[in-house]
This record gives sequence, structure tokens and C-alpha cells, in this order.
Amino acid sequence: MNVIKFKVNLSLAAGLLLCSLAAGQQYHVSKDGSDNNDGFLNAPFKTISAAAKIAQPGDVITVHEGVYRERINPPRGGESNKRRIVYQAAAGDDVVIKGSERVTGWEKVQNDTWKITMPNSFFGEFNPYDDLISGDWFDPRGREHHTGAVYLNGHWLTEASEKSQVLQPVNKQPIWAYRQPSSYLLNVNWIKPGQSKRIPAANFSSQHGVRKEPASKGGQCIAYIQHGDWARYDNINFGENAGQITFGAASDTNGGRIEVRLDSPEGKLLGTADIPNTAGWQSWDSFTARIKPISGNQNICLVFLSSGSKPVKNPLWSPEISPSNSGLWYAEVNDSQTTIWAQFKDANPNREQVEINVRQTVFYPEKPGRDYITVRGFKLMHAATPWAPPTAEQIGLIGTHWSRGWIIENNQISYSACTGVTLGKYGDEFDNTSQDTAVGYVQTIKRAGNNGWAKDNIGSHIVRNNTISHCEQAGLVGSLGAIFSTITDNEIHDIHIRQLFSGAEMAGIKLHAPIDCLIANNHIYRTARGMWLDWMTQGTRVTRNLFHDNDVYEDLFVEVNHGPFVVDNNILLSRRAFYDNSQGGTYVHNLFAGDIFRSAEFNRETPYHKPHSTEIAGLSNIKNGDNRFYNNIFIGGEGLASYDKAILPVYMDGNVFLNGAEASEDEETPIFLPGFDPELKLSENGCNIELTFPESVVSADTKLITTEMLGRTEISDLPYLDYEGSYLKVDTDYLNVERSKSNPTPGPFEEIKEGAVSFKVR
Repeated sequence: MNVIKFKVNLSLAAGLLLCSLAAGQQYHVSKDGSDNNDGFLNAPFKTISAAAKIAQPGDVITVHEGVYRERINPPRGGESNKRRIVYQAAAGDDVVIKGSERVTGWEKVQNDTWKITMPNSFFGEFNPYDDLISGDWFDPRGREHHTGAVYLNGHWLTEASEKSQVLQPVNKQPIWAYRQPSSYLLNVNWIKPGQSKRIPAANFSSQHGVRKEPASKGGQCIAYIQHGDWARYDNINFGENAGQITFGAASDTNGGRIEVRLDSPEGKLLGTADIPNTAGWQSWDSFTARIKPISGNQNICLVFLSSGSKPVKNPLWSPEISPSNSGLWYAEVNDSQTTIWAQFKDANPNREQVEINVRQTVFYPEKPGRDYITVRGFKLMHAATPWAPPTAEQIGLIGTHWSRGWIIENNQISYSACTGVTLGKYGDEFDNTSQDTAVGYVQTIKRAGNNGWAKDNIGSHIVRNNTISHCEQAGLVGSLGAIFSTITDNEIHDIHIRQLFSGAEMAGIKLHAPIDCLIANNHIYRTARGMWLDWMTQGTRVTRNLFHDNDVYEDLFVEVNHGPFVVDNNILLSRRAFYDNSQGGTYVHNLFAGDIFRSAEFNRETPYHKPHSTEIAGLSNIKNGDNRFYNNIFIGGEGLASYDKAILPVYMDGNVFLNGAEASEDEETPIFLPGFDPELKLSENGCNIELTFPESVVSADTKLITTEMLGRTEISDLPYLDYEGSYLKVDTDYLNVERSKSNPTPGPFEEIKEGAVSFKVR
């Protein structure tokens, strides 16, 4: 009989015994155990799956120190919150569950490249190197992508698009060896008051991939670009005091910045325009560079920079996961065997820890309806997950699979081909057949109603205190299955940072139908997009979240929702803080330190619901507006000026506009200090924020924000309540400090003073 090596004292043992008597059986798992044992403390199982097979409602499975290479497929769940099935790491133990296997036997090929060949039987029924990423709203960017990966000492290498690339030395490949280059299709206009004129393509010159299209296409230019490439228009007549240049950007741009300079790439900087990553779903949009006034005939040079303004090819690539440092891999699969080539710079893969994916997921029930499961304290890694659109089963590294009442807490979740945590829908024959249409998703929603989509059956999950990182679609995603859930105190970073593929599902948190959810106290950074609330955001509260360095898209995107929902006491520090493609939202006591972008959606009708229910009350398009902006601080960017063009009314009061941020004409008495720079700084570890306040902000005349003063939404005709349906009163700040009932301070911090202040934000 195998005896577990455990760390326990008599008090803990007594506690475990009492817990066993009160809640159910206690099972233990150890690397020194055996699946032939009974699973008790002195005779533990060897695998978690063995314990899962026999665990019943009320039972607890405790896993002890070690690396477990298996997929946990719970055959049953608990019965209620009081009779759960709990999977937990033993206190103080480092328990790792991986979807990968370690491999040796690599043979040197040439340069930094090695290869290994293994029989397909090694992978069983699922071979990730023969499994293509695909599905609704997925854009492969002109190449194939597989769900498998190769890991060197814990970090993944990057899949090459061709075998020839992986045979070269590390660092010898151009950027497009790792992902498709940016594609901009540009119309360029110059604007002065009351006029606009397209810049002709005559006298056009460029560097690298920027080229002029034929005159039949309007003299546009298309750019397949790297950081620093440029296009120049010579001898352009700007008339008198032209003050803007507008760019029309086509779909499928990777995002970035255009600098407008005189004469050459090194010439005088006139202004800049930021281009977001449109991800292939946005057909066309315009972006404006406000430039220093120029007159007469001039040569203008447009310099293209990669995402963000930092002089690097991709600012989201941290050194340890940059393709130029980590190397490439490539695989070929035939009827009998799989061969993988991989670059290992200055490393012998037979002496280092090299792992490859063999499992699609790490902790995910094969069948739906496995309710009331708790997963806590694990390191969950290395999953070959599929693309997870809202119209298909969403399989994550860990996922709930159309269940109710899960608790996922205190875990480290990392390295998933697509998604980390999924609170998603079931699968059926209609998966990935929507043809990327709103109508297709509406039909998905209706079918979900026939499959039990209701509060009593689905959702009400708790996802808290996890670290989620290195996922190439989303950190946490949920279509329909996240209703009535709370997502709190998570750290989410390094999401979709390689940008090898694209689509419409990439974010730190991406939810469809977050009905009556709480999303609070999360730290989201170094992601392509921080948070994306898409369709049917109703009754949800987004509060006390910290966003920064989400510089491909923006910190927060709300798409085609009708409200009501509440966004309060958040700190949004990325280059573009907020994209509003919804209506019926309330934005209160936030700090917006980036641009705000607004758009309508006239051709897409999306649902709204009866209060606190999944039952559809109607459908409507997005006219945009019907928002409330109270007691926010805006630093730089356009502020709320774009809402002057919103169709539905917008209600504003108590807002502060600093350092060039523009106020809306709809706000009667904003605090408008365009020349005041608050000198905002976030510490490198993201824990502290410093800024300076003028006296007028300290003494601002404001009102406490409540359900009563916010009124009802235009479309859904519902009041603004807290996420659980109670009366809303925004009476505490980001730090949970009580706000003044008569005159709360604008922004997320109540206790400010004139001059420099500092707050611990994490």
C-alpha cells in the first residue's frame, strides 16, 4: 500500500475529519498513490480522474504536490451550494495539472532546429497538430493555425506558417513569419474649416510594402507594413491653415499609429492618428489626426508605427514570449506519424524540459449539466483548445459546459491555444453554422431557451482570485452560460498578444449575455482588449476594475447592448479607454485616460430581456445614446464631444475634462481645464497610481448617484439597479471608501486633495 507524503498537523487532521462527517467523503490524490487504492489519506489515488469517478455530492478531493498530466472530466456534479463536489490543491502544495506531455528523443537538423517523430497513437483520439483552429467569426489571416504547441521550460514557441521558416536560425525571420503583416487601405483627406479634399495619389512614394493602387481605385494606397514604414505625398496644396488629416481604414488592420510629418520620416511632427485593430469584423472607419496648421504646397509623410507608440514591432510581446526570442515550430501529420520541427536557441531539447500538447482541455466535463463543482488552488496549463465563438460549444482550458453554480478560485490558468476559462454554451449540430450573422446568433439564443437557458438551470458561477494568462483568444469567455455570475479579483494578462490570427472574440474577458452579473476588482493588462461585453448586457455592474496597456483595441468595449448596465469606479488607462457601440449604459466615477470612440449599429437588431430573466422582451438596433455620464474624469482624447452626434439623448453632469479632453455640448457646467496636465503615472508593477488634482476638482459640485436619479432606459424601459436587483447607490469609491452623500468627489477616488496624490490600486 502506498502511503502519502503529506504536510499536516493534528489540528488540520481533526478539521478534515469534522469536515468529512459534515460534508461527505474526503478523497486524496498523490503522485505516490495508486488508482487501486481506496483514496483515503493513508491510501491515496494516483490520478485525479480516479477520484472524480467515485466522488459524490458533498465529497472533497484533495490533490497533493506534483505535476499531473491528465484531463479531468467530471462524470457528475453536486446537488446544491451546500452539497458540492470540491476539487482542491492541498494547502501549501504546488499542484500542477497539464494538458501536455514531456518528450525527448529530439534530433538536430540544422542551425537552431531539431525534430522529433512519433506515432499518431501517442496522441490517442485527439492530435492537436492535425487540429485546425476554425469557426464562426474566425479569421486565419491567410494561413493555417493548429491547436497544438511546443513548450520550452514552460513557455510556448510560435507556430510557423511554413516549414522553411523553422529551418532558419532564430531571429532571422521577418515579422510576417510569425503573423500576417498589417493591412491598411487608406483614403487620405485634408480638412480645414468647412472643407475637405482627398489627397491625390500623384507624386506618391513609399518604403517597403506601401504601394499605390491604380487610379481606378481612387488613388488609395494599401500597406503591408512593418514598424517604421512610410508613404509620402509630394507637392500637395493645403490652401490656408489646414488643421486636420483624416484616414479611412479598411477592415483587417492590426492597429497602430500614423504619424504625420513634413517632408520625410524624420521631419517635423505635425500630428498623429491612432488606428485600432479592426480584427476583420469592422468594415470601414475614419480616424483623424489633428495637425499643426499648414498652408500652401507641402510634402507630407505618413509614418506607420505598430500597435502603441513604442518603437517596437509589437509592444505586447514581452521578452520571454516574443517569437524572436522563443523560436518557431512546425508540424506535419500523415496517416501513421507526426513530425515536429522546432527552434531551440542555445538549448538542447533533450536536456531541457520540452513538452507538447496531447489534450484539448485540462478540466472540462464532456457532458453538460455538471453543476455545483468547485475547483481551487491549482496551476492549470497547456491546453489545445478550439476557437470559442458565441454560436458553438465553448471548450476552455477549464470550463463549466452549460452548467450551474461552479466556483473557480485561486488558480493559475495559462497557455491555452484559444481560451482559458469558459462559461459557455452546449454544442449541437448548429455549431459554427451561423455564417457570422446576427440572425444566426439570434437563432442560437432561441435554441438555448429550448435547452434550459434560465436562472434555475444555467450560470450563477463564481470566478475569483485567479491569474489567467497566455491565451490567444480570451482569458475568460462565455456565451449565454455566464448569466447571474460574479467575476471578481482576477488578474488577467498576456491575452491575444501574438496576434497570429484574428476574429471577433479576443479580450481579457469576453461575454455574450452577461445578465445580472458582477464584474469587479479585476486587474486586466497587456491584452489586445481588456473587456468586451457583447449582446444582452443587462443588469450587470462593472466596478473597481483596473485596465492598462491594452493597446491593440481598448480597455472596455460594449457592443450592441440596450441596457441597463452600470460601469462605475473603474480606472481605464490604455491608449483607447472606451468603445461604445451600445445604448442604455451608465458611466459613473470612472477615470478615462485614453480616447473614447462611439458608433451606432442600424442594421443589426439584438435582444433585450424581461427584468432579471433570460426571456426575450424584444429586439432593437443601436441608435447610440441613452447613456448617463456622471462624475467621471477624462484625461486627454476626445472626451465626450462625440456624443453631440448621438441620436438618443445623453445625460451628463459633474464630469471633469483635463489635458485636452473635450466636453460635450450637452453638459451645462463641466469642469473643463484643457491646459491642465494631471501628470498621471502608474507604477511599473501596476500597484500604485499618481496624479495631480486642481482645486476645482476637489471642490466640484456633484450629486450622489442612485437608481432614482438615473431614470429608465429608452429601449428596455428598465431602471438602473445593482447587479442582484437591489436599489443602486454608488456610495463607495474604488478603494471602498465611503463617499460624501451630498457632494461626492469626481473620479474613482473620494479622498483627494489639491496637488499630487498617490493611491495603492492593487
